[in-house]
Amino acid sequence: MLDYVSLEDDLTEEEQMIRDTARQFVEENVKPDIGDHFEEGTFPTELIPEMGELGFYAPNLEGYGSPNVSETAYGLLMQELEACDSGLRSMASVQGALVMYPIHAFGSDEQKDEWLPDLGMGEAVGCFGLTEPQHGSNPSGMETRAEAADGGYVLNGSKTWITNSPIADVAVVWARDKTSDGNPVRGFLVETERDGVTTNKITEKLSLRASITGEIGLNDAFVPEENVLPGVSGMKGPLSCLTQARFGIAWGAVGAARDCFETARDYATERDQFGGPIARFQMQQQKLAEMATQITTSQLLAHRLAELKERGDLRPQHVSMAKRNNVRMARDQSRVAREILGGNGITTDYSPMRHMANMETVYTYEGTHDIHTLILGEDLTGIAAYE
Repeated sequence: MLDYVSLEDDLTEEEQMIRDTARQFVEENVKPDIGDHFEEGTFPTELIPEMGELGFYAPNLEGYGSPNVSETAYGLLMQELEACDSGLRSMASVQGALVMYPIHAFGSDEQKDEWLPDLGMGEAVGCFGLTEPQHGSNPSGMETRAEAADGGYVLNGSKTWITNSPIADVAVVWARDKTSDGNPVRGFLVETERDGVTTNKITEKLSLRASITGEIGLNDAFVPEENVLPGVSGMKGPLSCLTQARFGIAWGAVGAARDCFETARDYATERDQFGGPIARFQMQQQKLAEMATQITTSQLLAHRLAELKERGDLRPQHVSMAKRNNVRMARDQSRVAREILGGNGITTDYSPMRHMANMETVYTYEGTHDIHTLILGEDLTGIAAYE
């Protein structure tokens, strides 16, 4: 596997084990059928409990069955999952960073006891309800509302582009508390079987097809008081979750690009044209050399992010830079890999065009490329361009 400057020589034994476990799981259980799942628009749900048994959901948390592995180990896990398919990494990323993390960080002891062990083992599935039909890049404009009722709250509104929602047991829903001063954003644990809750599946996607995406409809859905996340109020709650998830994306995109490179290099050394392998041509070598350079640069950025996160110095703007750069890199290099594969590259027999299609979604979700550009611009100049 491409590791041109030997970054992985510095991994601990635990980090190597996690990387190798994820790589073996993907090779044996997911890769053989992932092209079919992409074509059919399905996710291998039978693997969700097995991923839980292997510790793929939020292993960087502490307690409640989570082993508290290093941030590098977590990043490597996301890298190996996305080297297979973005849908696989998205499932684990949402389950861990967007569902387990807010319960762990902001939940009551009772909420943690109820949900974290089952979510960690894959015995329950969660989803994260922030994006709305009219509010994507501007989540603070959300219209979903919660109004106090006897013993709890009544929720009304809709969320869309929600990974896992059609198969989820619980949704972490963010809504404005209309009965508190200032209408602060609060988090609610909403069981999807509650009256007034619908989770319709979104179909006919051209990207991230091996992922289950849906909506969350809330029509006078009652949620008891004990389901409110007590430890946070305001946009800090959902945005801190997104920082966790974007960290994983910055690593995952490297995995997708690396898989594209490996596929293209193998093809170029085996494909004979004009009396020999196409890898002997200068044009193909230039493409491979540039791919390797761009992937290596992104690997360095991901590893540095983990170091900063481990010592508590990671800022959301650091994550914006890495998410923005690494996803753009994967988007660009997947296209180059497809070029090397020629006509064969448009089939599901090879991964680059599937990765290329997936990257269109990853380029947009969890903060669009343009929004992360403006976040960096504000951090560098002190001027917010989007206000």
